[in-house]
Amino acid sequence: MFVWNHGKLVFRGFFYRFILLNCRVSSNTLPIMKITYLGHSSLSIETKDKTLLIDPFISGNELAKDIDINKLQADYILITHAHQDHILDVEAIAKRTEATVISNFEIVTYFGNKGIKGHPMNHGGKWEFDFGTVHYTNAIHSSSFPDGSYGGQAGGFVIETSHHRLYIAGDTALTYDMKLIPKVYGLLDLAILPIGDTFTMGINEAIKASKFLECNKILGYHFDTFGEIKIDHKKAINKFAKVKKELILLPIGDNIKL
Repeated sequence: MFVWNHGKLVFRGFFYRFILLNCRVSSNTLPIMKITYLGHSSLSIETKDKTLLIDPFISGNELAKDIDINKLQADYILITHAHQDHILDVEAIAKRTEATVISNFEIVTYFGNKGIKGHPMNHGGKWEFDFGTVHYTNAIHSSSFPDGSYGGQAGGFVIETSHHRLYIAGDTALTYDMKLIPKVYGLLDLAILPIGDTFTMGINEAIKASKFLECNKILGYHFDTFGEIKIDHKKAINKFAKVKKELILLPIGDNIKL
């Protein structure tokens, strides 16, 4: 309640506690999460003191020729599935940086046989790392290594740090399982969705996915790398805007901050 104290209006009790618990401190005091787009489905995510790489396929992507994999830093490398356009640069980066691979059992075992340390996961599981918690989520997609060997089942990730929660869908079709993510893990600050069609969901399905996810800020990926997944950027952004969603399409090398 509010009371007068020496000529000043002050508040006490329940209202004081409510404000402390429900109002965030100024945004410039919160840890920043920086997400850099490295082309195709490759991302660098910088948390407070750790760097995560997602699906590094850079040296084989002509559109990412200005990204030098020898300069990329990584404490962890998260891999959604075993296709070459998601794992091409894992070995080189992991051996140089001594990063830990986080993925399904089959992928972690594959890179473990190459002397790379890893942490295996599977659908529905979670683990608390020193940067936050990773949940391994469902994805509908095939998964095999370039030599044709089995790469386990494809997946995605929900990453939670002290102040941020984001979903990385991986290569996937639209799936009703996406409805569970905000209900099980909480509301998202950002959803990262494939939008190139042909091999994953396209724009219309990604809009439906954003509704399932109850998320209004979408970072698109898995587009433009080759002919079958080229998109019309302006048309895609406008389609999302019509349903009051923000689609972010970053130039390779650019970043957003949460």
